Amino acid sequence: MKILLTGATGMVGRNILENHKFKNFEIFSPGRNELDLFKYDEVYSLILKMQPDFVIHCAGRVGGIQANTMNPVDFLIENLDINRNVILASYRAQVKKLINFGSSCMYPRNASNPLREEQILTGELESTNEGYALAKITAQRLCTYIRKENPDFQYKTLIPCNLYGRHDKFDPKFSHLVPAVIRKLHEAKINKFDEVEIWGDGTARREFMYAGDVVDCVYKAISDFDSMPDLMNIGNGVDNSVNAYYKAAAEVIGYSGKFKHDLTKPVGMKQKLTAVEKAHKWGWSSETTLQEGLAKTYHYFLESRSEY
Repeated sequence: MKILLTGATGMVGRNILENHKFKNFEIFSPGRNELDLFKYDEVYSLILKMQPDFVIHCAGRVGGIQANTMNPVDFLIENLDINRNVILASYRAQVKKLINFGSSCMYPRNASNPLREEQILTGELESTNEGYALAKITAQRLCTYIRKENPDFQYKTLIPCNLYGRHDKFDPKFSHLVPAVIRKLHEAKINKFDEVEIWGDGTARREFMYAGDVVDCVYKAISDFDSMPDLMNIGNGVDNSVNAYYKAAAEVIGYSGKFKHDLTKPVGMKQKLTAVEKAHKWGWSSETTLQEGLAKTYHYFLESRSEY
């Protein structure tokens, strides 16, 4: 089986490439120097020449609250352009199977939890990452429209909860909660800080899943694509408070100082927990515990921290 993987230098893409389950596939994962996803003609020419059996589309500009707040135009336009080019080029080149990666940011800010797939486009989006969410929703709808017009083209969307793990971004300008916490607590431990700051009161709840579990889901999707729902959440089905993530990471890292809360900082949505009934019914569930995932991620950070 020939697979085109976009976003091969991102966290999900790199975890896919290093997973032994994918060794039997012929995976083409062009870097930015080989393929400019902002140029439609270039994307179309490559897909037409390659004729992949599957496209796994997980490329995009990603970042945490700080990055999204500072660069809303880039997060909207860059993701719109990339998604449009990859999906439409695949369609025009007659690729029949495509997995599109969405985001839990696609759900309305005031949607009831757990977040169910049918709640998308039923309310106002969270302002701190609205541009990114709009681009993701557009890509998901484009896949739906293509499938509706021509059922031979099975273009499906997976919506992962927040992810962390190997190949994550630990730079505070771009990182999400878990990698930011890992770096912050590591530096606090090394510098023997008495206390560490937490944005907000720490009661906001988030669902974070280890990236290796997402890779297992993608492998099952390739193997059992016909039975996979057209739109499906993939997550733990369990969330934790921000305070709990700090506490769990502190135990893994060995930081014994105190925490203080800065109530002037933005915290985003109060809760964001995905409903995973569809995934469980399909036959997939996450397996990595928070403690196991944090330990693996911290080990990776220690191995690669010279990059940060």
